[in-house]
Amino acid sequence: MRMKNIILITDSSVYEHRADQLFLHFRDRGFNVKVYTTDFDHMQKVKRQNVNPEYTVIHGIPYMKNISYARIRYHQKFAKDALKAIEDENADLIWVLVPSNSLTKTISKYKASHPDTKLVFDVIDMWPETMPSRKLKKLPFVNKIWAGIRNKNISNADLVITECDLYQSILKDFVDEGKMKTLYLARKSYEIKTVPNPPEDRFSLCYLGSINNIIDIPTICRIISELKAIKPVDLHIIGEGENKDLFLEEARNAGANVIYHGKVYDTDKKQEIFDSCHFGINIMKEEVFIGLTMKSMDYLAGGLPIINNIKGDTWKFIEDNKIGVNYSGTISQEQLDSVIRSNVRPFFDKILSEERFGEALDTILLSCICQE
Repeated sequence: MRMKNIILITDSSVYEHRADQLFLHFRDRGFNVKVYTTDFDHMQKVKRQNVNPEYTVIHGIPYMKNISYARIRYHQKFAKDALKAIEDENADLIWVLVPSNSLTKTISKYKASHPDTKLVFDVIDMWPETMPSRKLKKLPFVNKIWAGIRNKNISNADLVITECDLYQSILKDFVDEGKMKTLYLARKSYEIKTVPNPPEDRFSLCYLGSINNIIDIPTICRIISELKAIKPVDLHIIGEGENKDLFLEEARNAGANVIYHGKVYDTDKKQEIFDSCHFGINIMKEEVFIGLTMKSMDYLAGGLPIINNIKGDTWKFIEDNKIGVNYSGTISQEQLDSVIRSNVRPFFDKILSEERFGEALDTILLSCICQE
């Protein structure tokens, strides 16, 4: 199949970075690319002011609470509007970012009426599996209906992309494993001037990112306490969120000297903080189903080893490459000593850089989509 026209669809500003990478990659290779996105900012809950002018905007119904009927209506309406918007498009390939799960249902209808168009579902998050509430995930609507929308329709795609191998452990029950490929999230491979200089008389840790309800504050504090039994602990915090005050208080109670930086956008300043630390904290609640976090990618891009409890891909990365410590209840000096800091940035460049993303995407297209 010789492709010319490609459509990308995402209903989330949170995941648009993935659409941005795909858009630039396809455009640079001479394809006609059209991106359909939302005008709603899911983080700030306001209308977006900075949408890429090259993208086509679909209006989203505002909502205020992440778990609400209003949010369900948002996703359902966007999915219907997206289907209507592309009905008359002459697309050779439609690439849909999932979530939302509703998009798998509506865009499957397009595929049914346009069988020659190739369809890709790109699963970059698992709803409801990544939700931190075990009780909520047991509710029939959440566990069967919400997940069921995705599971019933995902096999309609010609190819299912997952942003980590871990997601395939669930999706394999609903789609042929031969139709699934992993395409890792990626970060721009910027040149860093890194001169690691963590203190010798104390442990220096960094937490980067949103301080929200999916990070595991008690486990982070337990790690702080265990390390403090060996020598004093500094904790640098970069970010904000609804649990900021709780996190700062609990970290201090655990014995850490907390240095709060707020949001840091300057790359050199963030690198300076990374260089002053021994490890980045990549600790989330056990019930969160995720194989690779955005924060861990930032640490690795900055050459900073991580203390991690994320199972699946990240856990294996650390085991195989000695780029951090996997935490399963205790932390030992032997684990700390096994880390090879000089391995961290080369690992990122090899697996998680935009250059590697482009190479992997080209391979997927040639082997799975563009076959004659």
